[in-house]
Amino acid sequence: MEYERHFFRRSNLLLIAYAVCLAFFVCVLYDAQIVHGADYLSESATQVTTTQKVKTFRGSITDRNGKVLVSNRQIYTVTFDPKLVEDDPAIVPGENSTVHSESVAQAMLRLLRLLQEQGIAWEDGLPVSLNAPYSYTFPEATGTQRVRFQNFLRDRDWSLTEITADTKLPLMSGKLLKEFELSASSALSADQLMELMRKDFGIPESFTEQEARLTLGVLYELRLRTLERNAATVPYLLAEDVEVELISLLNDGRFSGAVVDSKAVRQYHTDYAAHILGRIGSIPDREAQAALNEPYNTAKEAGEDLSGYHYYQLNEQVGKDGVELAFESWLRGREGTRAITTDQNGKITSELYTIDPQPGGTVALTIDIDFQAKVEAALANGVEAARAGARNDEERERMKTIGGAAAVVSVKDGEILSLATYPSYSQRTYQEDYKLLSQDPAAPYTNRAVNGAYTPGSTFKPMTAAAALESGIIDPKTKINATGHWTYPGDPNSYANCWLYNSSGGRHGKINVSEALTVSCNYFFAEMGYQLGMERLNEYAAAFGLGEHTGIEISERTGARHENTPGEDQSPWAGFGQAQQVYTPLQLANYIATLLRGGQRLDAHLLRDVTSYDGGAVLYTHQPEILADLSLSEETLTAVKKGMGDLVTTGSLAGEFKNCTVTAGAKTGSAQVGDVVPDGVFVCFAPFEDPEIAVAVVIEQGRSGAALAPIAVQILNDYFTPGDTGYTVVPEGTLLP
Repeated sequence: MEYERHFFRRSNLLLIAYAVCLAFFVCVLYDAQIVHGADYLSESATQVTTTQKVKTFRGSITDRNGKVLVSNRQIYTVTFDPKLVEDDPAIVPGENSTVHSESVAQAMLRLLRLLQEQGIAWEDGLPVSLNAPYSYTFPEATGTQRVRFQNFLRDRDWSLTEITADTKLPLMSGKLLKEFELSASSALSADQLMELMRKDFGIPESFTEQEARLTLGVLYELRLRTLERNAATVPYLLAEDVEVELISLLNDGRFSGAVVDSKAVRQYHTDYAAHILGRIGSIPDREAQAALNEPYNTAKEAGEDLSGYHYYQLNEQVGKDGVELAFESWLRGREGTRAITTDQNGKITSELYTIDPQPGGTVALTIDIDFQAKVEAALANGVEAARAGARNDEERERMKTIGGAAAVVSVKDGEILSLATYPSYSQRTYQEDYKLLSQDPAAPYTNRAVNGAYTPGSTFKPMTAAAALESGIIDPKTKINATGHWTYPGDPNSYANCWLYNSSGGRHGKINVSEALTVSCNYFFAEMGYQLGMERLNEYAAAFGLGEHTGIEISERTGARHENTPGEDQSPWAGFGQAQQVYTPLQLANYIATLLRGGQRLDAHLLRDVTSYDGGAVLYTHQPEILADLSLSEETLTAVKKGMGDLVTTGSLAGEFKNCTVTAGAKTGSAQVGDVVPDGVFVCFAPFEDPEIAVAVVIEQGRSGAALAPIAVQILNDYFTPGDTGYTVVPEGTLLP
């Protein structure tokens, strides 16, 4: 009996507990469905799922040994977006004014005052002084600022009652004056302009003149951006790379319209190779955007899979020049996408990545940055020495604008080991230096190594020699009596003198092709040019890559071979590197490398390989491409090499090369351009027996190629000297210490 009573007692307790739970569930259900059902239903109905693009990082750039040259760093930015400004209860708009305009102006002023307190400047291109009485600041305005100001004025809907017949817009073109029906003798003062702008943008009457000017400067920039990008409203980047302290101040809720964001910017770890590395920048307009998206749109129209293509958005950061542009597809990475669900209060309730963002790949270049620095230093010393050698004031003034370039190419595979230009600049201080350097008459932003085109002078003679030998015009033992004064057959008034004849009336006498190269005899090579003829001479020049694209991935000039006009034959002069032919330093270095390969021309290239951002996968490895193959005979190659080798061992450059740490061959060149000091041109290779590198150096108005020999010797020593100062290329598969 006791057991039964205990059993029933426990059963009753369980039933009571179950009843309580059931009652609680019913109450919750009643509350959810009856009491708050409408609210929950409404909340559920107002949940919104949107798809967002997820930015990624741009890939890094390294040298051939993995030393990082360009990477990214994270910075904070402050943007003002008028669309985010809501009516502020603290703002009391004046009668007949636009509430939104006043709200934007008030919000903007508060933000600008904060930036002023923090010592942060922002772009203000409005060409009007910051304080009343106002005045125009056109003398300080750039050409771009003037054009933007004109575009702004064209867009305004100011009536002629506001711009009267006795006023005009300042410094405007005649066309613009006609559009506004204004007389050329009238003028719109800066004060009048500010009044028009205050009214047009709805600046509150409570604003002081200084406050109005501050605000109008940003409103002006905002308006220009909407015009330039054909958009209703464009957020305005006020400041970037700001301190965390400012971010904390902005997050107190008093700065409507202010958007704090973070982004990755390029960080440069070297002051060298600026012309190689290049820059990134925003897509400026829809025309540029359309050009970038042409591959995407073409693939889309063809019905192709678009996963391998990127659609560029307006204002997106892209490579502008150099390898940043050349390898954009590897560096840009792939944006991700995520689906974000928010409730009626804007609170994120779920977040799901549909495509993971993928950072850009790591691009490894063929250059060694330490060797690049040495080449740039040697070139700079050479150019400054040339400037110091000016003989009079006129020449000294002209020499301020000269520059130079050097190119070093691997004979084995066409890898570009160095491209140097002087004067140069630093990517690390590009923004700070731009205004000054852009006005430098020496043009430091010009990449002379690939975009400077120079008459080759006598550095062209090894090519002529190879062409004459391969064409059977001469053999290595053929001797020609070089009398010093070569005359065109049948025309004694058309002639070419050897440098020795011009300097002393001398002659080289009977010499073969190797000897002619060593003494640089113009008579010998004028005869070879004549017998070859311009057409065949140019065929060989093209096969050697002269006047052709080298294959380099960055922008380059093709140079130009000489073309005869009807009734003339310039082949004798072209044969020793004169006439109207110009080539880049890289083309000259690559042509020497082609010669040393026995006539096999490879593409000159900067890209070594591309790996994934984490280094886990090799995405691309460059394979040399054969662009032409002359298949030079061993006899030809030996004869040409001997002439270049004797120049530095027993010839005129023996003294300069006695300090060279490696055997070499070389050829000098002097290119007369008008009546100014001749350009100095120099090509060389090393080691003599088994060449590894080919070098070309050009100094504008350097007087002679021989004067450039110390630069070339320094470059060779820097490359081949072992130890801490050596930069010999490390073969693939070699373990680095």
